[in-house]
Amino acid sequence: MAVPTLSSESTATAWSGPSTLFAPSDASLHSCYSCSVPSLLREHIVPGLFTMDYLRKLAFGTKVETLTPGKCITVTSSSAKTKIFIGGVEITRPDLFNNGFLVIHGIQGYIAPLSPFSCDVERLNSLTFPFQQPDRVPVPGGPPAVMRLMMRDAILRLRNNGFSILALAMRVKYPELIALSNMTIFALDDFSIFSGSYSYISSVRFHIVPNQLLTIADLERLPVGCTLPTLESGQSLVVTTAAAAAAPMRINYVRIKLPDVMRNLKIAVHGIYLPFPRIYQSTTPAAGATQSFDHGVWGSGTVENTQADSASASSDCAAKSEKDGSCAMVPVPPVKATLEVEDNHYGL
Repeated sequence: MAVPTLSSESTATAWSGPSTLFAPSDASLHSCYSCSVPSLLREHIVPGLFTMDYLRKLAFGTKVETLTPGKCITVTSSSAKTKIFIGGVEITRPDLFNNGFLVIHGIQGYIAPLSPFSCDVERLNSLTFPFQQPDRVPVPGGPPAVMRLMMRDAILRLRNNGFSILALAMRVKYPELIALSNMTIFALDDFSIFSGSYSYISSVRFHIVPNQLLTIADLERLPVGCTLPTLESGQSLVVTTAAAAAAPMRINYVRIKLPDVMRNLKIAVHGIYLPFPRIYQSTTPAAGATQSFDHGVWGSGTVENTQADSASASSDCAAKSEKDGSCAMVPVPPVKATLEVEDNHYGL
């Protein structure tokens, strides 16, 4: 009965994505005579789908921000993770409802009203971001609430699925990323980075396509030679092999390893085998120059694709003969391709 009262709340209406509700029983709510049920309910709702299985995977003490800006609930568990606690209250009826857009867990009591400092205790596993202070006037054109929530959702999911380095880089680059309308990220997992692909750490911006939300289906429709602008000024990614039955698509000669690793309303992440090598395009446009994809508009590019077309059909690039997603046997089109490995690993 209290849920419809949230429709007039600016914080709630700013978020229209999937949510998780930790639902107190009627009896527990009736026992709190001084509680404002709508206010209490906002502190029991978190953006994103947190099933019981997913909650068990979270590190002890993970903080999850609620619909009330600047207020976080803390996820803890018993030693064997047989019991999960939200704000110190046990989940007694897990996955009470789940339709793919809303997850509801029944809890034993209710979460006590959260402190304004509930997000201030920073740990490795806490996800908190700066909010505007209540007494400050919002800046016109400032970061929308939805993007802020999507960033937090992406960082949490990446960190818990083997992409901790990328999650950390997104936190470091938070002021820059929050200003984007959406983004596509090509990610290297932690194991690959620690196995030798250190150059990814200093070139994360080269692996982010700003203001474009590209799923694997969108990427596979791109033709050979299509360019994707990145956050790194003056540097673009190039589709070097189009998706086909004979060979998977390649961007900068690297194959996508895990398509759609993580996707929400604003961010799409795809896993790749290796850091992208840098391809310096020819300065002289050729006849039949290929196309570029910039902010949803097709235009003319400068990368010649005559030999790249033949590469996409070459059996030398068949997926069954690959181990690391790269293909050394591909005929190189008339562009200068180099792989830059920087010694500076602090350029997140």
